[in-house]
Amino acid sequence: MSNQNTCSSPCSWFGISCNQAGSVITLNLTNSGLKGTLHEFPFSSLPCLANVDLSKNELFGTIPVEISHLSKLIYLDLSSNNFSGAIPPQIGLLINLEVLSLAENQLNSSIPPEIGQLKSLTDLTLYANNLRGSIPASLGNLSNLFYLYLNDNVFLNSIPASLGDLSNLAYLALYDNQLSASIPPEIGNLSNLVELDVSNNSLTGPIPYSIGNLEKLTLLRMFKNQLCCSIPPEIGNLKYLKFLDLHRNNLSGSIPTSLGVLSFLAFLHLYDNLLSGTIPEELGNLKSIIHLVLSTNQLNGIVPISLGNLSKLEVLFLRDNQFSGPIPQEIGNLTKLVVLELDTNHFTGFLPQNLCQSGSLQNFSAFDNHLIGPIPKTLRTCMSLIRVRLEQNQLFGNISEDFGAYRNLQYMDLSYNRFYGEISHNWSRCPQLGTLRIARNSIGGGIPPIIGNFTQLHVLDLSYNRLVGKLPKEFGKLISLLKLKLNGNQLSSDIPLELGSLTNLEYLDLSSNRFDKSIPKNIGNLWKLNFLNMSNNKFSHDIPVEMCNLSHLSQLDLSHNWLDGKIPSQIGDLQSLEMLNFSHNNLFGFIPITFEKMRGLSYVDISYNKLEGPLPNTKAFQDAHVEALLGNKGLCGNVTGLQPCMVGKQVSKMGHKIFLLIIFPLFGTLSLVLAFLGIFLILQRNRKHPHTNQENNMHNEKVFSISTFDGRAMYKEIIESTQGFDAIFCIGKGGHGTVYKATLTSGKIVAVKKLQSLCDGEIVQQKEFFNEIRALTEIRHRNIIKLHGFCSQSQHSILIYEYLERGSLATIMSGNGEAKELDWNKRVNIIKEYEAHVSDFGIAKLLNQDSSNWTSLAGTYGYVAPDN
Repeated sequence: MSNQNTCSSPCSWFGISCNQAGSVITLNLTNSGLKGTLHEFPFSSLPCLANVDLSKNELFGTIPVEISHLSKLIYLDLSSNNFSGAIPPQIGLLINLEVLSLAENQLNSSIPPEIGQLKSLTDLTLYANNLRGSIPASLGNLSNLFYLYLNDNVFLNSIPASLGDLSNLAYLALYDNQLSASIPPEIGNLSNLVELDVSNNSLTGPIPYSIGNLEKLTLLRMFKNQLCCSIPPEIGNLKYLKFLDLHRNNLSGSIPTSLGVLSFLAFLHLYDNLLSGTIPEELGNLKSIIHLVLSTNQLNGIVPISLGNLSKLEVLFLRDNQFSGPIPQEIGNLTKLVVLELDTNHFTGFLPQNLCQSGSLQNFSAFDNHLIGPIPKTLRTCMSLIRVRLEQNQLFGNISEDFGAYRNLQYMDLSYNRFYGEISHNWSRCPQLGTLRIARNSIGGGIPPIIGNFTQLHVLDLSYNRLVGKLPKEFGKLISLLKLKLNGNQLSSDIPLELGSLTNLEYLDLSSNRFDKSIPKNIGNLWKLNFLNMSNNKFSHDIPVEMCNLSHLSQLDLSHNWLDGKIPSQIGDLQSLEMLNFSHNNLFGFIPITFEKMRGLSYVDISYNKLEGPLPNTKAFQDAHVEALLGNKGLCGNVTGLQPCMVGKQVSKMGHKIFLLIIFPLFGTLSLVLAFLGIFLILQRNRKHPHTNQENNMHNEKVFSISTFDGRAMYKEIIESTQGFDAIFCIGKGGHGTVYKATLTSGKIVAVKKLQSLCDGEIVQQKEFFNEIRALTEIRHRNIIKLHGFCSQSQHSILIYEYLERGSLATIMSGNGEAKELDWNKRVNIIKEYEAHVSDFGIAKLLNQDSSNWTSLAGTYGYVAPDN
């Protein structure tokens, strides 16, 4: 042990010489900054020491057994240090000890029974340690004990009945332990007891009736146990009782009327029990009561008007019961009332009209009742209000006039009532307002620009009202906003870009309005969003890729809009997404394979779009009900109600269809013959009726989309991808055109055949071009290569085909090395196993009016017409 004044002699550590040590009686070094252990303490050198106070230092280690050498010790205080280990049993030898305080250390193990030998002890203070085991019955021998503080430890088992023998005990604290079993009725023998606290244990059984014998008791706390049965009416005998706290037990039955005689009672806490019956009128006699808390029980009936007599009452909790009838108007006479909670009952009628007439009310809740009528006028001027909750009633009135400007207001909820009017400017003069909820009323008009002054707002709920007009750009000033609900109104126009400034937003619901135009791209700035609902509006155009930046998003609903375009492949970045609804839009194309990265996705609805192709291999899609997939163009997969995907048309991990292209000089398979016959018949039909639908064929659009792609967007991509049809992208040439390889932004590769331009006088050729295009689009055969789209304009005409990766068999056969490598066995296997495709049927022959039907070969091998 050391302090600032140290020398070589142990005695001088305490400011005394060794010659003086034998006469020292008192050693008080409390709060002296001492550090170290007591193992060097000169116990044997201080035989006359009677009072030792080493509290509030930084001493540690165990309490040495040598402390028992201080045979004349009367007062020992080692509290508020860091002592650990066990209390030495030898401490029981200090038979003159009157005060033993070891509180607020780290002592563990159990209390040694030898402490029961300290017959002179008046104060035993052991709280706030880690002492465990049972409380020794030998403590009942301490007949002079006045204070017994064993709270905040880990004591187990029952309270020893022997404690009932401590006839001089005035303060008994056993709270915050793990005591069990019932309270021994012998506790009722402690006739001098002033405070009894056994709260926060696991005590069971009833409260013993003998408690009524403790006539000097001022504090009785038994909360947070498992006590049962009725509250003993004998508690009414405790005439000096000021604090009665029995909350969070299993007490049942009615509230004893005898409690009404406790004229000194200031705090009565009976909440969180199973009490039933009515509130006794006698409680109105509690003239000293400050806190009356009866919430979360099964109390019923009408609240007695006698509660209006409790002139000192500051806190009244009647919430979460089964009270009915009107709230007594006399409650409004309680001028000192600070907290009034009446919610979750069956109250009817009006609110007390004089509420807060003295200006002291801070917290007021009456939600979830059947209240009607207007807001009391006294509430408009109640500047003390901090929290107000009146939701789920039938209250009415003009919201613009019934509420004032409250300088301390933090929370206001008026939802699910019948308020009308417009959003009041007074709310902007509530500088502390953090939550404002006015959902499900009849609030009309627009949202005023002054909304931007609600700078402290964290939650704003204006849903299901009659709000109209455009969202003001001033919303962008609400940078503290965490939750915004505007759904179920008639708001219209586009979303202001300023909404993207709300970077702390976690919940956004704009559904069921009339918003239109595009979803703003800067919604991707709201990176903390976990809930986003924009359904049932008129949003159009595509889903912004920036929305895929919302990595915390767990629920996304864009259903029932006019969205088109493809689902962005970046949607796979939404790793936190659990629920997704894109239904009832105009989305088209394939479902991105990146959905397979979304491991947490559990629900998806993509019904009633124009989507096609296989479903991603994820649990959300594979387990989806068919109703969530209906109404699309051609979805396939292993889901009941959908067609299975064709093996030859399975989409690979890269989303491409890859086949081997083989062009044979002779087509010996019956399927190809049938295909050619079908093509021939269609061509003959078109040539016999050249004027059919002529006007439709000659419309003015330059770019045309046939199936999967948006033609105009694809055309732009092709020009960019091929750098204006640069020769480096050329993969083949023919008599009337050149074929290029183009890689789209989606990663898909297509083959683009650019045909020679048409002259001004070749209108018939242009008609023929369109007739041949129609022929190709009407043919359905697995060996005819897929035509994605085409373009016809003055500069050039292009055809957009599925890209066939392995090229032309003719090219392979024409090279000596390749031809030798492709022996007859391999050629037979090709015929058996690979799938040949034919392209550009009829387009390679651009016939003049006077020409014969015989032409020379014109086409690119691999993309050549079969009739050549």
